[in-house]
Amino acid sequence: MTRGGFLKLGLAGAGTLVVGGATLYELVEHGVVPGKATLDVIDGACDVPHPPLHFTIPGPSYSKTFYSHARNRDVGYTIAYPPGHKPGDRLPLVVMLHGEGGDHTSGVGGLTPAKALALQVDGAPLRPMAIVTVDGGSGYWNPHPGDNPMGMVVDELIPLCRRLGLGRAPDTVGVLGISMGGYGAILLAEKFPHLFRVVAAISPAVWTSYGQASAVNSAAYASPAAFAAADVVTHARALAGIPVRVASGDGDPFHPGVVALAKVLPSDAIVVLSAGCHSGSFFLQQTPPSLEFLSHHLAA
Repeated sequence: MTRGGFLKLGLAGAGTLVVGGATLYELVEHGVVPGKATLDVIDGACDVPHPPLHFTIPGPSYSKTFYSHARNRDVGYTIAYPPGHKPGDRLPLVVMLHGEGGDHTSGVGGLTPAKALALQVDGAPLRPMAIVTVDGGSGYWNPHPGDNPMGMVVDELIPLCRRLGLGRAPDTVGVLGISMGGYGAILLAEKFPHLFRVVAAISPAVWTSYGQASAVNSAAYASPAAFAAADVVTHARALAGIPVRVASGDGDPFHPGVVALAKVLPSDAIVVLSAGCHSGSFFLQQTPPSLEFLSHHLAA
């Protein structure tokens, strides 16, 4: 069997190995990911340890839909409450952005939103906050003709949540994302620094050029101008005054982009560059400290 055939077979068995905007096999074919990195994910060489996870009894959650004029379609969303809280309570809000191929049911680092809020970090519960997830499509959370997921989050989803007592003004909204969603979280905070009080990104899918992005995922940006407008490295200065936490594994194909971003982030940003790949193992390892970071700043 050829190496390409082996990779196809391995990825078919793995099922959910998706990196940013494409399967790992597609990224290998386009030269973004070396073949060895793909094999490392398949055979477990990318696995990184994390402390045992401990939870309290999760709070309630529910899922609904609304028609998004920004996206021109119905979108699903899930709202989860922390332990000991219920619908109607006034709470800070975290908007969780899913990765490529995901939707509002994708959860947080492999955990349901309610389970994520029930995490105990270093033996202590998270400070109370709610999480909302939503369907953002595959357009990297930036505007496309006829589909503007960024506008949907800012102009429709957050006002919906605020009517429910969540994330009310002036500054009680944070944003979290993984992979494509990690990039989207940084982008939203850059574009709307008056709205998002804190941002955390796990393995953000940061492209370094429009050519690189379009070669792997033609749906990521509508045009070179769209990429320039949504290039989180170029516009990182907009994050001044916003607490930022970014984590990336050194075996992640997007690691060079994250390193470039780290160089221009505000000096007080927390940047975790450690062992790991663009895989569920690293996502789960970084989920508890990311949530603790968000809850700490939203409660301040």
